[in-house]
Amino acid sequence: MTALARKEPMNPAPPAPAEAPAGAASAPAPSLFTELRRTLRSWPVVAALLILCSVVLMAVFASQLSAIDPLEMDPASRLAMPSAEHPLGTDAFGRDVASRVMHGARVSLVVGLGTALATIAIGLFIGVIAGYFDFAGGIIMRLMDGIMAIPAILLAITLVSVSGAGLLTVMVAIAVPEIPRVVRMVRAVILSARSESYVEAAISLGTPLPTLLLRHLVPNTIAPLIVQGTYIFASAILMEAILSFLGAGVPPERPSWGNVMADGRMYFQMISGLILYPGIVLSLTVLSVNILGDAMRDALDPRMVRKL
Repeated sequence: MTALARKEPMNPAPPAPAEAPAGAASAPAPSLFTELRRTLRSWPVVAALLILCSVVLMAVFASQLSAIDPLEMDPASRLAMPSAEHPLGTDAFGRDVASRVMHGARVSLVVGLGTALATIAIGLFIGVIAGYFDFAGGIIMRLMDGIMAIPAILLAITLVSVSGAGLLTVMVAIAVPEIPRVVRMVRAVILSARSESYVEAAISLGTPLPTLLLRHLVPNTIAPLIVQGTYIFASAILMEAILSFLGAGVPPERPSWGNVMADGRMYFQMISGLILYPGIVLSLTVLSVNILGDAMRDALDPRMVRKL
């Protein structure tokens, strides 16, 4: 006898999803504080913070750390080797190298910070106009492209040569080549934010233009501007040293890392420390700022998925 086969339904119903346990709810996105705390656990970031804080303290307390005037000349002690009185030796004019390196940190930090703040402020203002107003964006961006076509070092030397050497002139000369990069970044962020639904809703509700820009558009640029500011800070320090080394930076009577290296280049084969000591401090400072910039980018940009 043949058994009757049971007919199975053609489209069986899918099995019911298993209920998630009570404690398995989706975890919320990590906060900015959590990301920053995770970033600070990385040993390169901690080392960069320690180095940068040491340089800042050295610049602030340079007069207390070294009792010798960086401009004081002692012909009897010229080109002296490191000793208890002169920890890093003296240069060709008998000036204490350690004192000049510590006081030179002031110039580098002031130039770096001042250039970064000025560049971000000007670049933000121009970038918002170029990004929101289409009729002005084309003209502004062609002007920015023309500035970027000129090598930064040549443009800086030209501006210093025309205006004369000085701390403010050096800051302006370094800031001008950096402004187009900030403008391009801000404009890209503004153009992207204009297409968001909340911005279109604010426009349809008749939100005044200053409120629309300051409340809905400009806040989107804060995180990338902070990261960009760290790179400008490092680039300005390096550019100031290059200009001072070439004799187109701050006046020679004002100690800076570039001036110290320029004074010791003729005696490098005799006493290599005249260039190595300020060069090492300069390199460590720029490297520390760049590491911190990378860490801030990873913490502030939610699209970056990177294990620190």
